[in-house]
Amino acid sequence: MITKIEAKDRYRAEHGWLSSHHLFSFAEYHDPRNMNFGVLRVFNDDRIDGENGFGAHGHQNMEIVTIVLEGELTHEDTIGNRKCIKAGEVQYMSAGTGVKHSEMNLAREVVHLYQIWLTPRRNGFTPAYDQKDFSHMEKNILVPVVSGEKQEGVIYIESDATIYKATLEKGKEIVYEVGVGRGVFIYVTRGILEINGTTFNSGDQARIEGEESLTIVAKEETECVMVDVEER
Repeated sequence: MITKIEAKDRYRAEHGWLSSHHLFSFAEYHDPRNMNFGVLRVFNDDRIDGENGFGAHGHQNMEIVTIVLEGELTHEDTIGNRKCIKAGEVQYMSAGTGVKHSEMNLAREVVHLYQIWLTPRRNGFTPAYDQKDFSHMEKNILVPVVSGEKQEGVIYIESDATIYKATLEKGKEIVYEVGVGRGVFIYVTRGILEINGTTFNSGDQARIEGEESLTIVAKEETECVMVDVEER
């Protein structure tokens, strides 16, 4: 089953300096029918104005992934990290037993990013941090950027999920075999995708359960993020 949620049906939160689309219940948006997709708990599509950002705040027992699409984000935390995350880079923070951090846009240009939260395998992990550059990744394939399975060149996370990024040229096709007991979430950054015959435009999301195989075709040059999760 492929469930399509169109861009217009995302929850939009406007805070002046922050414009965000919440794809799942988050902060002031609460819908008991839209709490998660398997272990995928939060997917926020954020734009942060220049010289603004999130001040120091805490997290616990959550795997947090940030994908920067445009601009630069400065991260600082209580486990000793102060990092600049640039467009094309992916950052990971395991909140584990507890960590505080800030995320600031110190430049004048808007930062566009995705923030993704995943439920950990268990609570009580030691907080951890990692960051990698995927700005020169190969086109027309699904590139794993974070995963609960250890893979060379991929950020390891303490959750049963894998996040992929892809840039597909017009007419290119990817076939993805879905594992037993797995669900697949796809969010279109830009462009047009056809997934098993259903069309998805920029800002649309697919929530896929019970499919053995996915045929993904780009109808024009397209970027997307895909999350393969344990269903629960």
